[in-house]
Amino acid sequence: MIITIMSGKGGTGKTTAAVNLALSLKNVQFLDADVEEPDASIFLKPEFSQQEKTIWRNVPEIDEEKCTGCRKCVDFCQYNALVLLGERILVYPELCGSCTGCRIICPEDAISDQKRQVGTISWSTNTESEKADSLEFWQGLLTIGEASAVPLIAELKKNISEDKTVIIDAPPGASCSVIESAGGSSFVILVTEPTPFGLHDLKIAVELTEKLGIPYGVIINRSETEADKIIIDYCQEQEITILLKIPFSREIAELYSRGIPFVEEKPEWQEKFRKMAAAIEGMTA
Repeated sequence: MIITIMSGKGGTGKTTAAVNLALSLKNVQFLDADVEEPDASIFLKPEFSQQEKTIWRNVPEIDEEKCTGCRKCVDFCQYNALVLLGERILVYPELCGSCTGCRIICPEDAISDQKRQVGTISWSTNTESEKADSLEFWQGLLTIGEASAVPLIAELKKNISEDKTVIIDAPPGASCSVIESAGGSSFVILVTEPTPFGLHDLKIAVELTEKLGIPYGVIINRSETEADKIIIDYCQEQEITILLKIPFSREIAELYSRGIPFVEEKPEWQEKFRKMAAAIEGMTA
């Protein structure tokens, strides 16, 4: 299975759920696709050593001697990455979608491809966690200033193993990078918190997941009996399965603050995550 962990907003416990699920299962590949601020490594502590790959994308470079200022490339570009200023074409590489259409359409052959660094991908087959059983860890790190994380996430997902249970920690929200992360998944876990704000963003995440056509369920993090009602009522109304409740616990919060996944200190939770994974497998069969 490929299980993507999503949340409508940041700070709901998405990485907490992803990391503890990964440590509760065997033969897991973990992909940290939250490439703008990957933090799963804080908890899983992979040994990257020298295993890193730089990812590039193509952006246009204009040969001013050949360019006649016909503006065909400007009119073609749907990303507004090209602008005709007087007789000169200006390129805004941060906006470029790397479709190479401008190069193809140029009648003067005045456009060539220039490499631009999108980010890096790192990986490890060793972690310091004693609970990690054959866990393979991958993460992307977006170059500062890059406007879109999609190309890097797409490259990261090319390394998905068909022989492992794959857990993808997606970016928060409902942006293009979230869609890229979840695409092709067997199941999506939506992590929420029992607050009006949490419910608001859960609804957005549910709408997105339904449009993607992927089966999904909900984890309530920082769960409290009375507070949970706001999420439970919505899930019952929409016939959404609540997979698990992670309690509002000082002990779990303290472990988190020290970079320790709570299944390492509370082993009874491993069985709860395993039962959840088994339920998910049944829902995708």
